[in-house]
Amino acid sequence: MNVYDFDETIYKKDSTRDFVFYLFKKYPICFIDLPKIGFDGLLFLFKIIDKTTFKERLYNFFRLIKDIDKELEIFVEENLHKIEPWYLNQQKEDDLVISASPYFLVKAFLDKIDVKHLIASNVDKNTGKYTGLNCYGEEKVKRYREVYNNKEIEEFYSDSLSDTPMAKISKNAFFVTKGKITNWKL
Repeated sequence: MNVYDFDETIYKKDSTRDFVFYLFKKYPICFIDLPKIGFDGLLFLFKIIDKTTFKERLYNFFRLIKDIDKELEIFVEENLHKIEPWYLNQQKEDDLVISASPYFLVKAFLDKIDVKHLIASNVDKNTGKYTGLNCYGEEKVKRYREVYNNKEIEEFYSDSLSDTPMAKISKNAFFVTKGKITNWKL
């Protein structure tokens, strides 16, 4: 089994950031939440709130979007070209994508490229509320083991050092920087 991070690994940018900007641009009413988001950003920066709390508060503006499913569909169609060609060329049927981004967002992309296995942050697309923790760092290993036990990871790909715990449990690990793949030196 090969395992991949999503954002800035097989998707050229950060899909969550892209989706948030897309919604803010299309729905100016979202700007009503901007002061609160900025304040929460400072609380996170100064470690007063954790990453999951910050992201949940950020995603709270989803409540302002009347038909988020329609917007998600349009967004994915407009951004599908950001899937890295190198990934599409080596894609296998049993690939797993593991991501800190919301499950509903990543799944919408993976459905288009026929990837069936996903572990990601469980976020309600209508309220922004999390069920469980942000799927990040050690949490990725925990969530992987809950589903796959000790199944060997043949190859792991990521752009982020925060994924070092996943790299350490993999037979081979690769670091991805702007589409360039190098061996991950652990």
